[in-house]
Amino acid sequence: MDAYRGFVMTLMAAELLQFHRLQESFSASRFWSFLAYHQSHVEWAGCSLHDLIQPSFSFLVGVALPYSMAARVTQGQSFPAQAGHAFRRSLILILLGIFLRSVHAEQTNFTFEDTLTQIGLGYPFLFLLGAASSRTGWITFGAVLVGYWFAFVRYPLPGPAFDYAAVGVPANWPEHYSGLMAHFNKNSNLAWAFDTWFLNLFPRERPFVFNGGGYATLSFIPTLATMILGLQTGRWIRSGVTRRQLLTRLLAAGLTGILAGLVLHWLGICPVVKRIWTPAWVLFSGGWCCWLLAFFYALVDGPGRWQPTARRWTFPFVVVGMNSIAIYCLVHLIDRFIINSLYIHLGHQPFQLFGAAYEPLLVGATTLAIFYSMLRWMYARHLFIRI
Repeated sequence: MDAYRGFVMTLMAAELLQFHRLQESFSASRFWSFLAYHQSHVEWAGCSLHDLIQPSFSFLVGVALPYSMAARVTQGQSFPAQAGHAFRRSLILILLGIFLRSVHAEQTNFTFEDTLTQIGLGYPFLFLLGAASSRTGWITFGAVLVGYWFAFVRYPLPGPAFDYAAVGVPANWPEHYSGLMAHFNKNSNLAWAFDTWFLNLFPRERPFVFNGGGYATLSFIPTLATMILGLQTGRWIRSGVTRRQLLTRLLAAGLTGILAGLVLHWLGICPVVKRIWTPAWVLFSGGWCCWLLAFFYALVDGPGRWQPTARRWTFPFVVVGMNSIAIYCLVHLIDRFIINSLYIHLGHQPFQLFGAAYEPLLVGATTLAIFYSMLRWMYARHLFIRI
């Protein structure tokens, strides 16, 4: 789990490499175009590697919960004490997300669509499900997906006079759907309507009209489904099944989820959209999460003569994964400070060693190396930030 989590957080931090800048400099290069695509979010429907960061992080929160609850029971903690910890953790995650989004802002930025806040909003419910039966977990998982889909399709479609440009969407935007899937169009859906009411209850510089990326507060509900899938997976791991049985389950669950999400999209029932966390996205991304966990489980914990080698090359991911909150905060708080300091003390020339086009890549790689050195120092001294 730590290696997988570290891999995911490394993908997040690797935005510092700015592959899109190299794509702009070498527009004919398929290599840089491929890397730039997978270091950015798709416009609406579909998926890139970058789009799997948030579902993976949410999924792993669920996977870890059975271990956390078992450890607290072993320590003699009562259920009320565990519940109190879960609710405190939820509040801290929500407030930390708001704080990080408000850095460099003129006032508190009260929005709730980022990874930490979405997890925080759903975590109390996840904890309660962690104390319930596995059957209850699966029933809740299905109910969340069906209920969320039904709520969206029951919300009325905008009329022909609806001004899409006023909500940041070009009228001729190619991602517009018709028919049933039109209920999931950008900034004209149920979640957008909720935010135009809910977010304006908080102090703002100007009234909230739309989110530029189409992200929404209500996505925490299907994000809970992603965490429930992780919770059920964590139960599988703790159930005592053999490695082969566990890998078979993970691979089968992954295939089922990916195909189910694609079929819902292809049949025009529900699009695969990460930005509003559609039920089809929960299934599709959840399938990939199962496959990625299976990959790292086979690599790090599986038998074989190659295992020591695999453990060595995944060790940097473990270092990052065991301090995931630290790297998340570092990237959001001091990335520009590090980059500016490098330029102040070293100038631009060292980062133009291979030409000016590669400067963003080299300064980003140096910043990543500094962040990793900080995490490696913390790891060596057993300093781990926990919430």
